[in-house]
Amino acid sequence: MLDGGAEPEADEVAAFWTRFLAATGRNPDEPVSDAWPFGDTAELAEELIGLVLEGRKRATAGAAIEYEREGSPLPQVGDIEILLDGSLRPRAVIRATDVRVGPLSSVDDQFAWDEGEGDRTRSFWLDAHTTFFQRYLPQIGAEFTEDMETVFQRFEVLYSEAD
Repeated sequence: MLDGGAEPEADEVAAFWTRFLAATGRNPDEPVSDAWPFGDTAELAEELIGLVLEGRKRATAGAAIEYEREGSPLPQVGDIEILLDGSLRPRAVIRATDVRVGPLSSVDDQFAWDEGEGDRTRSFWLDAHTTFFQRYLPQIGAEFTEDMETVFQRFEVLYSEAD
């Protein structure tokens, strides 16, 4: 969750989910795995949800240890999740299309491109994610290593709402 530990408003997330179901005609019994923002700050969450909404970002990566510490299962292909912005407002519904766990250094050029950040190169991706994980992992009592287990996830956007 973002700095400060705030949680999204349950009523707002429920209303967003209802709009998603109405707009897409999907099964109302279909489960949603989670609602979460990208990053660890409101500013980063805003930047990254913007890339999703403009169609540039279709992948994300997280530290496997974070799932372990939270007691959360790793994402699975087909999982449906709600993405939040920096104010913890729901903005998009995504479905995981590919999930792989491997060392941070195993990121390839295509994944870096699909993540849509910076100049979309592997070099930029490694630098940005190294900086992020070096800053973030100590906050959850974990240590950064260059080959830390990383969850690489690709997704498709099923529904989104702009401001």
